[in-house]
Amino acid sequence: MDIHYNILLEVCTAGKLRNQADDWRQNMKYYIPTKVYQEIDAVKVHAEELAGYGSYALIVTGKYSARANGALADVEAALDAYGKKHVQYDGIEENPSVETVMKATEFGKRNGVDFVIAIGGGSPMDAAKAIAIMLANPEKDADYLYENVAHTKALPVVTIPTTCGTGSEVTGVAVLTVHAKRTKASLPHRVFPVLALADPKYLKTASKKVIGQTAIDALGHMIESYLNTTATDYSRMFVDQGLKVWARSKDALLGMREMTDEDYSNFLLASTLAGMAIAQTGTTIPHSLSYAITYELGVPHGIAIGYFLPGYIREADVADQEYLLSTIGFSSVDEFADFFQVVSDCGILPEENIRQVVDIVVENKAKLALCPYPLDKEVLLRIASWRK
Repeated sequence: MDIHYNILLEVCTAGKLRNQADDWRQNMKYYIPTKVYQEIDAVKVHAEELAGYGSYALIVTGKYSARANGALADVEAALDAYGKKHVQYDGIEENPSVETVMKATEFGKRNGVDFVIAIGGGSPMDAAKAIAIMLANPEKDADYLYENVAHTKALPVVTIPTTCGTGSEVTGVAVLTVHAKRTKASLPHRVFPVLALADPKYLKTASKKVIGQTAIDALGHMIESYLNTTATDYSRMFVDQGLKVWARSKDALLGMREMTDEDYSNFLLASTLAGMAIAQTGTTIPHSLSYAITYELGVPHGIAIGYFLPGYIREADVADQEYLLSTIGFSSVDEFADFFQVVSDCGILPEENIRQVVDIVVENKAKLALCPYPLDKEVLLRIASWRK
């Protein structure tokens, strides 16, 4: 599947896309400068293109999965075939920190790399974008990562997703852990990958737990992009198709049957479509509520987001609720919440932490403005505390 969105040649609005007021229809925009191939052996098939972005690649990974699923070997073989040097930095942790990014940057500087390849889930891909920024701006220190600039200079980034949740392979966003603030925060810079090679075979070595966590993350992206004041026909086109593709395989997350090749392909495609949607709109309240929960309690990113999705949907307009739930195959918010509980095995979060994150988010006026219904502290508490 070749999805080249440098230029949107045709917009297909088939499917149930709800109409909105003319004001946003007259001010729509669309931008994703990432070439995407989803197919088996994508790295091998497109090896020449992968190797064409520089002469010395920094391969950014976590410790184990890139080796276990074969993606690292495929990338190294592709680069070797075209005589390109490469070096691996495998120190990316889950929810990577600013400090890790700077260590990887110094490693890249010492080796003289000129492009970056990320293999993994959201953590390596987000880290790679930040590393690419710092390598292209060697005179800057870590503070530059959170500095607003008119134009961001970065080395080319190629992404190879091996999970099915983040969508980072097609977004310009990178989220890092900021220990000084005890939370996670998005960079103000936007670095879109130049190329994404999405091969569903790499998902096969991921545990059922990881598949479930990341699939919930992708679902959160689509729900938050749909329930968003910046949503347009463009963004909702991706949401609509992504939800339908995701729904085809949701029963596999419940253990009702074994995962098939089609399921891996469906979840990977849904994740990429979800990334294309949030690239246009950004995320909203569930993401904002999740960051401190992940930092303070160690709740995995996808599960932390999913925890707040039922409450976020429940507060929405009835027509929006019905559309979202029916498209993914649930009859009610309660049925969706039961599904989340089975997949996540997540207990009730402590009241102290719930109030802490609500106090943080209620002050984030920019995020509140993205929610399509009125928000105040009372509503946020209902969203965050629905299970009680």
